[in-house]
Amino acid sequence: MNELNSFQKQILETPELESTVAENLIPIPLTPPASGLYQWRRKIIIPQPIPGTSPTPTPGMESEALFPFIREELRLDVDRHYPQMVASGAIHWSISSLTHWIASLTESGLNSWTGTIWNKDGDVVSFPYTKVDIQVTRSWFANQRSATATFTGGGGSNRVRTFKFKSLYFHPVDFEFDCAEGEKPTITVDTCGHPNHPATLPREKLSIQTVYKRTGFSVTTSPGGPVPLDGAGPNAKWSDQEMHDAMQTYWSRFGSMAQWAMWVFFASLHEQGTGLGGIMFDDIGPNHRQGTAIFNDAFISQPPAGDPNPTAWVTRMLFWTACHEMGHAFNLAHSWQKSLGTPWIPLADEPEERSFMNYPYNVSGGQTAFFADFEYRFSDGELLFMRHAPARFVQMGNADWFDHHGFQEANVSPEPAFKLELRVNRERAIFEFMEPVTMELKLTNISTQSQMVNENILSMSDSLTVILKKDGKPARQFCPYARYCLQSKKKVLMFGESIYESLFVSAGRNGWDISEPGNYTIQVALHSDREDIVSNPLRLRVAPPQGYDEEFIAQDFFSDDVGRIVAFDGSQFFTKGNDTLHEVTEKLNKRRVALHASLALGSAVAQDYKQLVEDPKEPRKQLGIKKHPAQPEEARKLLASSLTSQMAVAVDSLGHIDFKWYVDRFSDWLAQQGATQEAAKTQDALYQTMSTRQVHGRKVLDLVLQEIKERRDSYKSKK
Repeated sequence: MNELNSFQKQILETPELESTVAENLIPIPLTPPASGLYQWRRKIIIPQPIPGTSPTPTPGMESEALFPFIREELRLDVDRHYPQMVASGAIHWSISSLTHWIASLTESGLNSWTGTIWNKDGDVVSFPYTKVDIQVTRSWFANQRSATATFTGGGGSNRVRTFKFKSLYFHPVDFEFDCAEGEKPTITVDTCGHPNHPATLPREKLSIQTVYKRTGFSVTTSPGGPVPLDGAGPNAKWSDQEMHDAMQTYWSRFGSMAQWAMWVFFASLHEQGTGLGGIMFDDIGPNHRQGTAIFNDAFISQPPAGDPNPTAWVTRMLFWTACHEMGHAFNLAHSWQKSLGTPWIPLADEPEERSFMNYPYNVSGGQTAFFADFEYRFSDGELLFMRHAPARFVQMGNADWFDHHGFQEANVSPEPAFKLELRVNRERAIFEFMEPVTMELKLTNISTQSQMVNENILSMSDSLTVILKKDGKPARQFCPYARYCLQSKKKVLMFGESIYESLFVSAGRNGWDISEPGNYTIQVALHSDREDIVSNPLRLRVAPPQGYDEEFIAQDFFSDDVGRIVAFDGSQFFTKGNDTLHEVTEKLNKRRVALHASLALGSAVAQDYKQLVEDPKEPRKQLGIKKHPAQPEEARKLLASSLTSQMAVAVDSLGHIDFKWYVDRFSDWLAQQGATQEAAKTQDALYQTMSTRQVHGRKVLDLVLQEIKERRDSYKSKK
């Protein structure tokens, strides 16, 4: 009994072990785990040699002389949760020099493991080793735990490092969970609350924090809570503009540095309606901050008819959605898209994996089969990525690999059922300087029989890989500001039928991918359930600037603020960006960029606008909603100048799909203002423009023209 009391005392003196046991993550073990993060750090003082002599060399002195300040990390992954039997390390030779290595391990003795180093990254010349042997000294006291790694092979002298224990976890991360007033954040789930679950699944109250602790992260949670909606008005739905501004406002508190931190916001609905379950902002600003929003009243809260426990089904789906979107923030691809992700190591697609990163309804047998085997975890490949990949791969954003591989690894069927076309709705793919680039995607059934497709597939950013390459420069993967979790809606596509969607590619979280004058090549791969469909490579040209004003304003225009305003159709947060767009409308009013500027500025003031703000008296504690009243006269002037004053130019610049969508929205807004006749005239002008338009002999579809007629007539009937 005295031995047990002493043991419990040691547990309490090790906070990480205390929390682990308290959460029922592990039973009280007989020996402490070996897995975790170990560190070695030393500042080397190189003695000055006696004039005319050389210092006596010692083993390893050459590298130490070259790198007078070295910090090393060892991540050992051999026990605790879902052990991958892997060790990885990072050697920080200097601020700009880093070596990363990974080895697969086998147990070689008591508290010892050996393995082959199979992956290296960074400065590999300074690290020639091919094998590592690791011996761990276990202790319940953190300051008495250590790991000694001996590196051999590769022609170098043996290299020995003894690392001190730092943490049970491989990386830190901070979450903050907030919710709109009246909404409930779903951050816990009863694992066996729904009768459809694995028979061997332990019953527990599982939290999102625990999910990511088991993944290997030391999770802290910043204080969060309800966000008051006072002053928001009757429109409680969130637009992309409002959501983006809300997240930007919150995360702008941080300093100018990258951080392991994420914001998760639970709201009712997006303005798109119940079909959008969540949205993930990969990065906000240059500091790579992540934010995710979950919409409680979307399709994820609609249980199947006859479900035995609909309440538990909804809770489980909300919990799954939150973990799924947060997984994207760690730059995890969907389970069926691994092969086309960032090529850290060759990854195989996992379309049947019971992982947070798979869609339950995508597996054989649908969501019932998925949850019957789902253990609330990530796959082994995903764990390997999050725990052991170099940080720049986890954070992604660079697509230089495309210069060497392109889409050669795409899973293209020898007898494809679909054809994907990438095109622009203008006679020549030439864009004015500063003109935002919007393209059109067309997916056509070219098989001999009807095909079932997800009608939202071209709208889902996670289904698309977009590569842009300017002549003479490395290729880049286009990374949109937002990722969407849309409801899967099946549609029968008959032979020869097509679905269409617009694609904005000018600016994303890489910055402005299309800005400088010159020639560009763009290509898209669409990842469907059965195959990868690769588009034609499209060449486009950006013309040089015309005059001093364009060159001068461009310095402010090609900024992150303006990119986000244009991408999200307006903002009331980015005041400097809005000032730039106003300058565009005044000084460049004869250029096409002015149409886009007026459209974004007008959209932002057309409706009452919600903005998430903080109380200056209690920063970081109290959030609230500030309502900006609509400015209908200003909105009408700006939107009319963008959409109706030069319709032929506007449809050419915005493209058929987006132009019709914007004009429809403008007409509806006019009708809401009581100007139904003006709304009808706007639709009539739209019909005249679209019915006479041809591009390369292609006419606007009769179905689209019929929709315009019906909308026009609906306004006329409201006299």
